Amino acid sequence: METAEVDFTHFGISEEEGDKLVAEVIRYVLFKTHQNSGCPIKRDELTQLITKNYHHRSLPALVLNKASAKLSSVFGYDMKELQRTRPSSTNQPRSSQSSADPKSYIITSQLNPEVYRKHVEDTSKSHLTGFAFVVIGIVYLAGGKITEESLWQHLGRLGLSQDDERHTVFGNTKQAVETLVQQRYLQKDKSNGPEGLTLYYELAERGLHATTGSSFKESISQIVTSEANAIELD
Repeated sequence: METAEVDFTHFGISEEEGDKLVAEVIRYVLFKTHQNSGCPIKRDELTQLITKNYHHRSLPALVLNKASAKLSSVFGYDMKELQRTRPSSTNQPRSSQSSADPKSYIITSQLNPEVYRKHVEDTSKSHLTGFAFVVIGIVYLAGGKITEESLWQHLGRLGLSQDDERHTVFGNTKQAVETLVQQRYLQKDKSNGPEGLTLYYELAERGLHATTGSSFKESISQIVTSEANAIELD
């Protein structure tokens, strides 16, 4: 995010008025994140909120910077600006299928995974958490990028089909994967090659953040070890 060395008085606004703007942005970010299941929040939305009564072009940068700092120090969240594209693992031409605006934000928890599971995680949504873990794990083990066809082949081994619109747990299974794209766990891309157009899934900001944790890697390691042992027994 942009940094700003000025304070609110630079814009003719009192510190109290400025703090109210910061608080309003934080409330909006937290509410929208909860309401939209973690989907990105457009910077334009936040800018309109800030400039509704104050018409200073540089004011949004200052307010967002302070809101980001407060979200971190008070609420334990990182406010991350999304990138339109990231370096691809191939040199093939591609275009992003991401639904996220290049000037958009998500928030991610700074809490230790054990603390988060104990005090924050909603157990009523554990099936969705487990689904996200499986899909992210598959993409992670594929090197951070996998074709759509290969992903569904792996999910098919778990009894999941992209044509199933009435799964007893996930409902529309294809939409369940697309929701991970909307929430920025995955990024969907396409590239043109000798065999025509190919669709890929890559780890997006939240997915990359999740896979950096030691607990995630330990869990993946245990699964891989168990799978290898099962193959040896067969």
